Amino acid sequence: MPSDSPIVRTRRALWRYVRSAPGTYTWLVVLALTSFAVSRIDPANLDWFLAGRSTNLDQLKHHPVHALVASALWTESSSFLFYFVVFNVFHVPAERWLGTARWFAVAATAHVLATLVSEGVVAVGIHHARLPASMADTVDVGVSYALAGVEGVLTYRFAGSWRLLYGGGLLVFYLVPLVSSHTFTDLGHFCAVLIGLAFYPITRGRPSWDPVAAWRARRAHGPSTRP
Repeated sequence: MPSDSPIVRTRRALWRYVRSAPGTYTWLVVLALTSFAVSRIDPANLDWFLAGRSTNLDQLKHHPVHALVASALWTESSSFLFYFVVFNVFHVPAERWLGTARWFAVAATAHVLATLVSEGVVAVGIHHARLPASMADTVDVGVSYALAGVEGVLTYRFAGSWRLLYGGGLLVFYLVPLVSSHTFTDLGHFCAVLIGLAFYPITRGRPSWDPVAAWRARRAHGPSTRP
């Protein structure tokens, strides 16, 4: 196959794209493997299996580091396609924009702190008999807190009124379920978004993006004249 064929060029472009976000795609590979494992587990045993990898109170008390790490590598659903899409929509742009180290700092901090806040509320509720004691060992795994944190910091990727539109819409998106349902996971998601927003200092000096201005610039530039 010629080295400059369309297929070769496409492969090279895809590989460059993947290499631009190594953390995200490494995480996706792990999730692909664990999602496959979840699909092979007997549904009758799934809750028991995931409980040992959850950030519930029992696991946080006895195995805090293992619980926080393992819970970010497993999901309750075996559907990998959803995670592939949302990771490419949010994590990849954030990692490419911030760099792997800063992106990981946001995702990890949101995952850990939102978990501790939400489970802390559960602990208080159990202590005051407002929540059932069984919630101490509930299944709580997934990547959604880290995702919400990254979505929050991406607010600063936008310029001008787009920043307010995106950030405001994001807050409403996570606030409505919290107000209507009052679940500890909804609280965790909203806290994670606020944590992401609190990372504004690490975004200073990073380029912002105005979708309309970018579109107009492409139109003004016209089609490429390269062969």
